[in-house]
Amino acid sequence: MEIQNKKFNFLGDSITEGVGASCPENKYVSVFERKYQPAVARNYGISGTRFARQQKPTLDNPSFDQDFCSRVPTLDPDTDFMIVYGGVNDFGHGDAPFGTFEDRTADTFYGACHTLMTSLIERFPTATIVFMTPLHGTREERPNKEPLWNYVSAIKEVAAYYAIPVLDLYTTSGIQPKVPILKQTFIPDGVHPNDAGAERIADRLASFLKAL
Repeated sequence: MEIQNKKFNFLGDSITEGVGASCPENKYVSVFERKYQPAVARNYGISGTRFARQQKPTLDNPSFDQDFCSRVPTLDPDTDFMIVYGGVNDFGHGDAPFGTFEDRTADTFYGACHTLMTSLIERFPTATIVFMTPLHGTREERPNKEPLWNYVSAIKEVAAYYAIPVLDLYTTSGIQPKVPILKQTFIPDGVHPNDAGAERIADRLASFLKAL
């Protein structure tokens, strides 16, 4: 698939916003846009945000509660590609239940996957919609939570139901912070990719899109 001369919307959290990169030019969205000029890449990343609706408001930082589902109407409808990258904050600090595949509201993670994907299909019926899974992290299990792998699996399962392509960064990025040299090279804080990690994500995404 051709990706130059195309328009891209990127919906995401802190990684899309650019946390971890040394400067705005080195966030993965900017790297992608620069490598594939004159592509247009619109960055809708907001740190701390989640797929699912938070049950108890985040009083110290209300921006965290701008869940992905509620932000779909703000996305520019004039796009060729709609890229979604998130889910790690639902695992990390979201309080919505994990839910089941049958859920259809944004009040559980599974339900938010359905709500988000159907909302994007309705807003962008002719665009190519692509989801990216969370990367590995230094912490992938938390008390009273499903492990990170289950969030990855839910994204893939629901996307398969809607025939939405998924770039599985969890299994194909080559970034595993539990390996010291990989953590040092790509993801020093164990969550946010640095410049090298951002470039790796941009390159993986480009290769994935070209193969569609």
